[in-house]
Amino acid sequence: MGDNHAETVRLLWGPHTKPSRGPRPTLDLDRIARAGIEIADAEGLAGVSMQRVAAQLGVTKMALYRYVPGKAELVALMVEAAIGPYPAQDPQPSGWRGQLADWARCLFAAFQRHPWTLDATIGPRVMGPAELGWMERAVSALDGTGLGGAERMDAVVLLVGHVRGITQQARAAGPAGTPEAELSGILADLMRAQGERFPALAAAFASAEQTGGRDQAWEFGLQRILDGLAVLIDQREH
Repeated sequence: MGDNHAETVRLLWGPHTKPSRGPRPTLDLDRIARAGIEIADAEGLAGVSMQRVAAQLGVTKMALYRYVPGKAELVALMVEAAIGPYPAQDPQPSGWRGQLADWARCLFAAFQRHPWTLDATIGPRVMGPAELGWMERAVSALDGTGLGGAERMDAVVLLVGHVRGITQQARAAGPAGTPEAELSGILADLMRAQGERFPALAAAFASAEQTGGRDQAWEFGLQRILDGLAVLIDQREH
């Protein structure tokens, strides 16, 4: 394990030792993470720096380095605090399908609350106990289905990919979705004018406009993923 990863593990999992040098500690890791989250929520991940977080907390950058060695470790703390533990639910959804559907919707909501976490959770990285708790919840929902461990992990990865894709589209569309709505209108007009060149698309757009079936990609994709898992689980049971 590299030095940077080892330091991230220590910050996320403990033990948390107090700085041994300098003045009496005035900060803690949660307060530092929350300051970074406040900046990222307002300006995106690119707006976060050790200098900005230090200024937000009213300390010097060197004082902040006594707690967190760099931006990579800071972002790891921010992700852990922003996503937080999997939300407790009472009653729990029944069956693996209901549990996974609910899990995906909760993750979708978490990414929507903090869109910058999409950028902060790309590639290999160390995850904290709260984030791994989410993974545990999804994998355990498939206990008793006959799926192997690798298949259960792959199912979770598939769900996460769908959640990320839809959240990224929503972020690109903007808060009110106005650019996407305008472009959809332009495309619909083009299909009406150019329907002979693109007959299948023109028919699909016309049908969608009549039934109000557009912008259902989130729920449609979620249910089709669960349908596919249901087929595989049924094969395992027989």
